[in-house]
Amino acid sequence: MKERRNNIIVLVSLILTIVLTGTIGYKILLDTNIVDALYMTVITISTVGYGEIAEMDAEAKIFSIVLIFISLGTVSYLFSTLVSSLLEGDLKKAWRRRNMEKEIRKIKNHYIVCGAGETGYQSIKKFKDKGVEFVVIDKSEAVVDDLVEEGVLTILGDASEESILRKANIESAKGLITALPSDAENVYTVLTARQMSDDLYIVSRAINKNATGKLKKAGADNTISPNEIGGSRMASLMIRPNVMSFLDVVTRAGDVILDLEEVTIFPNSDLIDKELKDSEIPQRTGLIVLAIKKKGSEELSFNPSSSEKLEEGDAMIVLGQSEQVDDLREMANEKE
Repeated sequence: MKERRNNIIVLVSLILTIVLTGTIGYKILLDTNIVDALYMTVITISTVGYGEIAEMDAEAKIFSIVLIFISLGTVSYLFSTLVSSLLEGDLKKAWRRRNMEKEIRKIKNHYIVCGAGETGYQSIKKFKDKGVEFVVIDKSEAVVDDLVEEGVLTILGDASEESILRKANIESAKGLITALPSDAENVYTVLTARQMSDDLYIVSRAINKNATGKLKKAGADNTISPNEIGGSRMASLMIRPNVMSFLDVVTRAGDVILDLEEVTIFPNSDLIDKELKDSEIPQRTGLIVLAIKKKGSEELSFNPSSSEKLEEGDAMIVLGQSEQVDDLREMANEKE
């Protein structure tokens, strides 16, 4: 793209040089004023066929022939370059966006990321790594173009508008993240999204310390403050460096990445009504069960007892590799 733009600049400069050269040449050869010489140059380059402004001698005719040949090639190449640029740029972009809109209309149980700034992009990377379906909404055309190049389903627009959220198929989505640059934008987007879908799980970025309450009143299920988390982590690294180093090792052991995951027990699972020790989850999957959240409860039971009875709707927090988590999802009959 940059190379094509540079070519266009060079061609335009060349045409201006031809016009200037032709004007000076005709002024000298035909002994006329600047306006008439410019007029003669333009009608010669454009080959419109108007009559000459003065009697042409042999030198003027040869000069005209050379000027026509040079200008025709230059103008034709400039025109073809401009047309090519428009076709490959705007039409290609429009075609891609139309195809993306078709794909977005088909997906279900996906996530929506509102805002692809520094915070939002981290969510995008995580979703891509996990291979889950998601749609991004952003106001910046440049950001949208970059994400489209990466193959990310992206919509250009204001995430707080119902029409844009509807384009993202919000009625079929299971979760939404608002990572917009201001609390006001996040609050309004959460409010709009909640009115459009009661079952949607919404997580919002909170910038100011007083924003959390407003976001939850607007309908957010959870809020995250990147500033608070970053500051807390820095302080922890100073106070408890060995603990933080241990956590880093646990979640990234060499090339093997261990993730904390949540797996819910669904109907027809062979885990239902079994005690934790009888489920043999560590033996069958290699996962570590860190906590269990009983159905209908808001509290997590950390380091659950081996006699803990598993029931339908219980959520297990486990630590392990993605392949091991997939094995447990099969055991739990979880359908994503």
